[in-house]
Amino acid sequence: MKNLARQLQDRRENKLYRTRLVVDTPQGVMVRIAGRDFLSFCSNDYLGLANHPDVVAAFHRGLDEFGCGSGAAHLITGHSRAHHALEEELAAFLQRPRVLLFSTGYMANLGVMSALLGRGDRVFEDYINHASLLDGARLSGARLLRYHHGDASELARQLANAPAGEFLVATDGVFSMDGDMAPLAQLATVAARHGAWLMVDDAHGLGVVGPGGRGSVAQAGLDMVQVPILVGTLGKAFGTFGAFVAGSDDLIETLIQEARTYIYTTAPPPAVASATRAALRVVCEEGWRREHLQRLIKRFRSGARQLGLPLCASGTPIQPLLTGTADAALSLSQALRERDILITAIRPPTVAKDASRLRITLSAAHSEHQVDRLLGALEQVVAR
Repeated sequence: MKNLARQLQDRRENKLYRTRLVVDTPQGVMVRIAGRDFLSFCSNDYLGLANHPDVVAAFHRGLDEFGCGSGAAHLITGHSRAHHALEEELAAFLQRPRVLLFSTGYMANLGVMSALLGRGDRVFEDYINHASLLDGARLSGARLLRYHHGDASELARQLANAPAGEFLVATDGVFSMDGDMAPLAQLATVAARHGAWLMVDDAHGLGVVGPGGRGSVAQAGLDMVQVPILVGTLGKAFGTFGAFVAGSDDLIETLIQEARTYIYTTAPPPAVASATRAALRVVCEEGWRREHLQRLIKRFRSGARQLGLPLCASGTPIQPLLTGTADAALSLSQALRERDILITAIRPPTVAKDASRLRITLSAAHSEHQVDRLLGALEQVVAR
C-alpha cells in the first residue's frame, strides 16, 4: 500500500501542496477570507455575473417554482421545463440545432468521447488541452496522440500517417492556463482534409470573445460543418454552474442514448437553469461588459509591458505571469496577499515543470483603478 503521509510530505517539500481558501462572501472582485478583504484577480467570473442581481433573482424564482434539487437523472424525472428552455435558448444563441446540458464541463467532455469513440479509434489533442479532454480520450479506449501546442502542421502530419479509422481532433478554444486561442481555422481545414471530427471546448471563450460573445468558434468564422462538436461551460462567463454540448440533432440524440456521464447522473437543480437563462440574457443584451473587459485587458498588458513583466501572449481575460519555479510562484502570490490582492499560484502538474505562474484573470466587474492597483502592487513585489 502507498505511504500516503510520505507522498503528502513530498508535495509540501516540493512546494506543490494545495490548500483550499474558505471564502465568506459572494463571488466578486472583492472577497473576504478569514475576516480580511482581498481584491481578487483569480476568478473565472469573466463578465461579473456570478452575483448579478438579475441572475440571483432568477435563481430565487427558480427555487420557488422547482425547489432545491432535480431529484433524478435527466432521463428519469430530472429534466425540468427550466432545463429544456435553457437548452433551446443556448441553441438559438449559438446558432446550432440542439444543445444538451451536462452537470460539469468535465462530464461533458468525458461523455462525448465515451459515446463517440472506442478501441481502434484515434484522438488528436493539443499538448496543453484541459485535463478533461485528455482524460476523456484515455477513458474512451481510443488511442491518444498529442501535437505541439497550436501546431496545425504537426497535426496534419499525424493525421496523414495514421491508419484508416475514426479520427477526432479535440482542442480548447481558449487555453485555460496560457490564455491564448487555438488556431481553429487551420485546425478545421486539416481536420476536414483527413475526414476527422473537430471538437472545441470553448469553456473560457463563450460569453467573452467572438460576435455577441458566441465564442472562439464564432470569432474564427466557423460553422457546425467545420466544428461539429462544441462544448461550453456555464460556471465561468455565465456565472452559474453546469455545461453543455451543442451540435446536430444526430449528435445530441446519440449523446442522450450513449453518454454515460449524462445518463447515469442526477440533473443539476432546475433553479440553476433558471439563473443561467437570466445570465444568457445579460450576455446577449449587455455587450458593454465585453467592451469594458477588453479595455481592462489592454490597460493591464500595457502596464505590464512597461514593468517588463513576463506575460504569456494572451488577448483574453487570462493573463499568466510566468515565474518558472513553484517556489517563486508561491512567494509572489504571498507577497501580493500581504497587499490584500488575491492571485493563486499555479504549479505542476497543472502546468509543465518550470512553467509555474500566477494566473491573473480580469473581470468586467473590475475597474480601471483596480487594475492600476494590481500593477502598482506587482511593481513593488517584483522589484523587491
